[in-house]
Amino acid sequence: MLYALSLLVGIGFLTLGGEALIRGAVAGARRAGVSPLLTGLVVVGFGTSAPELVVSIDAAINQQPDIAVGNIVGSNIGNILLILGLCALICPMTVQPQALRRDGVVMVAASLLFIGLAFSGALGRLDAGIFLAGLAGYLVWAYLSERQQTIPAAEMHAAEADEMTALPKSTISIVMALALGLGLLIGGSQLLLYGAIGLAQAMGISEAVIGLTIVAVGTSLPEMAVSVIAALRRHADVAVGNILGSNIFNILGILGISAFLQPLPIADRVAAFDQWIMLGAAGVLMVFLYTGMRLSRLEGGLLLAGYGVYLALSFSVISTI
Repeated sequence: MLYALSLLVGIGFLTLGGEALIRGAVAGARRAGVSPLLTGLVVVGFGTSAPELVVSIDAAINQQPDIAVGNIVGSNIGNILLILGLCALICPMTVQPQALRRDGVVMVAASLLFIGLAFSGALGRLDAGIFLAGLAGYLVWAYLSERQQTIPAAEMHAAEADEMTALPKSTISIVMALALGLGLLIGGSQLLLYGAIGLAQAMGISEAVIGLTIVAVGTSLPEMAVSVIAALRRHADVAVGNILGSNIFNILGILGISAFLQPLPIADRVAAFDQWIMLGAAGVLMVFLYTGMRLSRLEGGLLLAGYGVYLALSFSVISTI
């Protein structure tokens, strides 16, 4: 019960901390005169991955690579199958062709890059450098290609920033929001890891399974909140863009930073099963989106069903790997 309570409180802290950090960062960016395009592309699109970042870095530093890697792979799977599946049931998801051709392709390429670099059995500092160089190249490409506000992809990323409401107004409130968000993220990550590891040991299952499922879903709640709100407001392209950007940053940014701080061995079950599910989910999403430039309710239902099958396998047959 103590481990479960610690896990739940940790997820709550991470959710609140991520929300406070994003709102403080968006308010600070607006106050500093940063364009809505850059704010949506970097602050919102990647800021929703703050819980994954803190948890994976914390896990890497504390010699828990299965959770560090599992958190990212599981989050990317959940972002597509769970979050976009849920959002498509709320409102069919449309996508901008320009964003799909760039962000969708980069997401699949990042997944393939992860599989290629993980083939050696571990991610080291050289791999981290490749990930981070890829992220820098993507950001430069994205910003330069969207500097003209008239193209739809630029409008989508600017709209991501507009989804943030009730922002802090004064400099003091912005600083307080940033400090509170960072503090909650750090504290939440500690509680989450304590509860996750304890729960895994008590249940007799691997840390990789916990990282790929419970921890991954818990750290993905900010992405879910932003995407669901966008779907409810019928801003479907924002929901899709948020997930594509988050999945790119999870692999290239978070794994890059984590592997730079501490080499990350790849668990056998991730190499044998989960990384292929991550790649398969990305590929299926691309097929769905390219057929009509939208994600229908039926396709959303199929994604959700796929996530249910993935969870069932994770806690049964595949958990023995």
